[in-house]
Amino acid sequence: MPKQCTVLGQTAQLLPIKIRQRIAGISPRPRNIVNDCRIYTCLKATTGMDLGKEGIMPLVEDAVVWSNQHGLVVALKGDEFVNPDFAVIHAPLSLTPVVYPRARFKLAQQVMPLFNRLVDAVAADEDYLEGTLRHAAQYDGFTGRLLAVLHATRSTRDEMRVAGRNVVLGIHRSDYMLDQPSGKFLQVELNTIASSFGCLSALMTRLHTYMASRITSLDPARLPANPTLEHIPDAIATAATAVGLREQGGVVVMVVQPGERNAYDQQWIQLGLWERHRLRTVRMTLGDIAASAKLDETTGTVTLANGAPVCVFYFRAGYTPVDYPTEAEWAARELIERSNAAKCPTVAYQLAGTKKVQQDLAGPGVLERFLPDSRDSGLLREFFAGLWSLDPRDLTTDPGVAAAVADAVARPEAYVLKPQREGGGNNLYGRSIVELRAALAAGGEQLSAYILMQRILPPSNRSILVRNGQWSEAETLSELGIYGTFVRHGDAVLRNQQSGHLVRTKTSSSNEGGVAAGFAVLDSPYLVD
Repeated sequence: MPKQCTVLGQTAQLLPIKIRQRIAGISPRPRNIVNDCRIYTCLKATTGMDLGKEGIMPLVEDAVVWSNQHGLVVALKGDEFVNPDFAVIHAPLSLTPVVYPRARFKLAQQVMPLFNRLVDAVAADEDYLEGTLRHAAQYDGFTGRLLAVLHATRSTRDEMRVAGRNVVLGIHRSDYMLDQPSGKFLQVELNTIASSFGCLSALMTRLHTYMASRITSLDPARLPANPTLEHIPDAIATAATAVGLREQGGVVVMVVQPGERNAYDQQWIQLGLWERHRLRTVRMTLGDIAASAKLDETTGTVTLANGAPVCVFYFRAGYTPVDYPTEAEWAARELIERSNAAKCPTVAYQLAGTKKVQQDLAGPGVLERFLPDSRDSGLLREFFAGLWSLDPRDLTTDPGVAAAVADAVARPEAYVLKPQREGGGNNLYGRSIVELRAALAAGGEQLSAYILMQRILPPSNRSILVRNGQWSEAETLSELGIYGTFVRHGDAVLRNQQSGHLVRTKTSSSNEGGVAAGFAVLDSPYLVD
């Protein structure tokens, strides 16, 4: 019989695996911390059973086989394979799910439509984007090029807006860590381009539901529904229909990177588009689009080499300078932006998701400019971590910025230095933060391209991480992502909803958290009351 504990009148079933308790290292909380986090103290104090290596290995083997059978896979690139494009291996995964407080998880789901609305409102205010990012763009060439595309295509968007032909598609993911000192989920970032692993995350929920049939103390009812496999293709299809080219054989172009290892997560979307909506997907790099796509300057329609018109450009690339090796790729991005196809994202949506905009929105009154209802803005501010500009102009005029920089130099372990980049592996820690004072004293204009962020302190767990068919035990930290889908045609919002979730678990010694970048494994939330 698995051990139980009663907290706040609820009974919590405990995992009978010491290695996988997922809540080790959490200290007792003072009574003024939110009640929905107090359960961790009880869980830590009462776990104890240890399966040992002999008990774990059969579970690992079952998880790997299930993953391969059900498409929870990534590409296995290597010249040793007869056809390396079709060689696969199970995705990096956690053997069992991570414990999260139900109330906090539900609140993160609840606010996702507000974040969708916020992105749409910020992206619509191009003067705000240009003004907020101008100084950062002077020292970050990639942000500068995106702003240049925004400026060059503004008149086209204005014409489409006036004509009521603009179709906006957002597939977003708001990432959080559970902050142990406050008991809250605090936002790491808001992704507006290439929000990946949605489909494989839905399969992770199914895998952990299966594992609950093998580990009897796991209650499958505590694994929340994860509808990304349905919601993401449905949102794309809604946008495609609104554009109005489907009767002419319109297609979805998925903009991808060459040699993509995470192609199977993407291809689940392709499958959903066909099976649920009979929409065909064409995979193309920006270079492919530059070489073969044609834009009708009169109608705004882009056609491919076979004559098929494009309803939607869905980006799973384009978020890093590496995706633009020549001017041809930038020309392709501008062609897409000038077209009448729905873009996920537009350049404005991509810029709305930059770290600088995230930091600026946290400032007094800025969020309220875009979400004037105090109930909405107040709810979103519950998720904001400490964020500060590193523009020297702000350092001299804002005492809060100066105080934060001084504290960061004294306590670098409490802060993160973030550039305007996506994709993992870009943040700076430790010594780089200590050197802030000297850089600012020397003028520090280049620091305008960075922001300073409070380091979120999540609870440490014990996890079984499975990679390449091998398992290891580690101290870990986990990050939650909530997906949102949004479609607007002119002034009519056709879709705005929370659309599933992702959990990534990494070793506690790692500062980065991307699965595709090799830092983390896929996981699922296990909700406790």
